[in-house]
Amino acid sequence: MSQSQRQQRLRLLVRKLNKERKRHARQIDILCNDLIGAQRAFVKRLDHIGFAARLYQSLLGVADLRSLLTRADEVIRDALPGADVTFFLRRSDGSGLGAFHAGQSPTIEDQPIEEYFGSELVESICKANRPCSLADLLALGLQGHARELSQVSLATLPLNDLGRPLGFLLVSRDMPSALTGDELQRLALVTCGLSHAIAAARVPLHAGQ
Repeated sequence: MSQSQRQQRLRLLVRKLNKERKRHARQIDILCNDLIGAQRAFVKRLDHIGFAARLYQSLLGVADLRSLLTRADEVIRDALPGADVTFFLRRSDGSGLGAFHAGQSPTIEDQPIEEYFGSELVESICKANRPCSLADLLALGLQGHARELSQVSLATLPLNDLGRPLGFLLVSRDMPSALTGDELQRLALVTCGLSHAIAAARVPLHAGQ
């Protein structure tokens, strides 16, 4: 075999080895990305479980509805910095839904947020029995100037006990810090347990409570 033939074979071998090395590098990158993605999903899941544990622990032994909602409000607002929570709950006598705030009512341009939610709208949200975004709420009849509503991020999550609608949870936050899908997913994981606790502690709610 001539010198030129040996050199050509050597070049072919080096080229083949480089191709294999690049293929292995791509496979390692894919594996590393999969591992990182799985780790992030695991950490997120642990965060959701930790939030649920904190909420349920705060409600243990609480039989009074006002105290229960106040504690739930504290845990939720701690998990969603800057957010406000409003509970719309069906009254025990069936005369509609009342709004509850643990603290001062959130506002849109100095107007209490519940004033944007008339009786027909809250009934429609309750009957929808599903999470609602701002677009969903507008479709259900939420009224307000576009400029006003653009200043706040809104979402609702249903509260029901064994399929029986109890009301819904309204979460709001001033823009530009919009509520995220991950935050709403975290809340959705606890609405079932929270609903059971509310049903167990129900007392008549009057307008403005």
